[in-house]
Amino acid sequence: MVEAEVGAPTSREQDAVRILLIIAASALPMPEPPPPDPALVDAVGVVETQVKLQKIDFWVRNPDYLAATLLKDYETSREAYLLELAAEILVSDEPEVRRYPMLRYLFGAYEPLDDALAVLRSAGLVIRRKRGTPGRVQQHDYFLTARGREAVDKILVTEPVFSYYVDRVNLVAALTEGHGGTQLKARQYLHDEYRNTPIGSRIGSIAQQTRERLAELQAELVDGARS
Repeated sequence: MVEAEVGAPTSREQDAVRILLIIAASALPMPEPPPPDPALVDAVGVVETQVKLQKIDFWVRNPDYLAATLLKDYETSREAYLLELAAEILVSDEPEVRRYPMLRYLFGAYEPLDDALAVLRSAGLVIRRKRGTPGRVQQHDYFLTARGREAVDKILVTEPVFSYYVDRVNLVAALTEGHGGTQLKARQYLHDEYRNTPIGSRIGSIAQQTRERLAELQAELVDGARS
């Protein structure tokens, strides 16, 4: 897959594959009893709310913010693997060459998903359902179909070009497991650059300050080992 320039829009196909991988990795098991919707008879999992999908997508598209979140989690838990994961991202050029900025709107990072979802829905890989009352949609749910799961399994085996996205999506899925969209939004708003971005503008990079924070934490670790 050809990488887009930083700040340039991703292609419809890139977005479709990325969103499919996110839904597959983050989907919850189907509820019991299942929804009384014949179209969902082959659904195998669901991601509830567009807010959650957008927030997961933000961390996949912005490795600098993903690394910063790992560092914040490390500061709380002091689990060494979190520092190691952040370092893997930050010592590479990933925050520069793999970053696809997103817009900030009222509910945080946002990019229109209609084109990507149209690809997935037309292929029978994902089904979107709206919840609410006529004229007032309260949330969107994204159901992964059995065909969608098969497509992901095929990507994992036959498309090594997507291995980077598979790894990052799995990492973000683990990081966000058990958290709803509102909780994820709150975690992302902890970063000043994110929170202070004007509505309608693209959220800027925090790679430099995150690398500096990594260096501070690594120095603290070394100093602690010496003392």
